[in-house]
Amino acid sequence: MITPAELMPDLARFLSSNAQWADDVGSAHPQFFAESAKGQSPKVLWIGCADSRVPESVIVGCKPGDIFVHRNIANQFHLTDDSAHAVLAYAVGVLGVEHVTAKIFLSFCDPPKGELYGGLAVAVNASRYFGAFVVVGHTNCGGVLGAFEAAKAASTNTEETPLTRWLGPLVNLSKEHMHDLPEDKSTALRFLVEENVKAQVENIAANAVIKNAWEKYVKEGDSGQQKKVFVHGWVYGLEDGRLRDLGVSYGPPSSEC
Repeated sequence: MITPAELMPDLARFLSSNAQWADDVGSAHPQFFAESAKGQSPKVLWIGCADSRVPESVIVGCKPGDIFVHRNIANQFHLTDDSAHAVLAYAVGVLGVEHVTAKIFLSFCDPPKGELYGGLAVAVNASRYFGAFVVVGHTNCGGVLGAFEAAKAASTNTEETPLTRWLGPLVNLSKEHMHDLPEDKSTALRFLVEENVKAQVENIAANAVIKNAWEKYVKEGDSGQQKKVFVHGWVYGLEDGRLRDLGVSYGPPSSEC
């Protein structure tokens, strides 16, 4: 029998790197894995793109257990996607995510003692400050580019595949904005990346799970069991590694985002 390591050297490298990482974390934080195995209590749901250049835990400097994640092509939240809806329902109903002021302190030079994960230094107990539903798009998104090109072609003879079906709503969004797009292609794609994030934020805010959580919170107030739930839209810049808040947050009535 051929092992994966023999078949593909990269897999051997991954296994070796994982072993080294586990040893390093276990040495610096002896109880980390034992505590992690007991359960999770992340305060943020990250709905992002499957792009390999946007690994959420790395770009915000978090440790395993801080972020509940759902990723797909072009960070979509389709109204008919059971997978996304199940993740959302689990995040609200089981994990109890809420919005709290987010403060992550990063340092690549002087890491807090015993807090090194994957080469990134993270502040002690940074996760206690986290809390949000965040849709995160990114510049140079291949899914947005594909939808943009399909919208420009305006062909009705496109072969139907899982990918074309998945990008269908994004193609329609591109068509809606086609006459408003800047002439410069890169600028137009940036515009569509942002509009896509805004559309997904609105889809989530209109979801029954979120609306029910808001209604319950308004009825019970801070003394009830329902925590505040907020939805945000961000864009990650591949060119500079920075996250940008689009300022399209939604939350319970009379609550500040």
